Amino acid sequence: MSTIPPRRPRAEELYNAHWRRSSYSGGANDCVEIADLGAYAAVRDSKDLGRSPVILGRSALDSLLGHCDDGETCVG
Repeated sequence: MSTIPPRRPRAEELYNAHWRRSSYSGGANDCVEIADLGAYAAVRDSKDLGRSPVILGRSALDSLLGHCDDGETCVG
């Protein structure tokens, strides 16, 4: 029995998404924003809203955030 993965978000869903800014932002538009899209999450750079956001599955986002919470360097 196979399961069909959820469809990726459409452009209008990204446009209308509720974007949240990092609590570490100083308000200078120089941080990461994230939007919860159900089975997916979108991540974008607040300095360049014209760029397409990165779409991550929930498990990939949870893994990334888990590494950051463990004190690993999350930024290059």
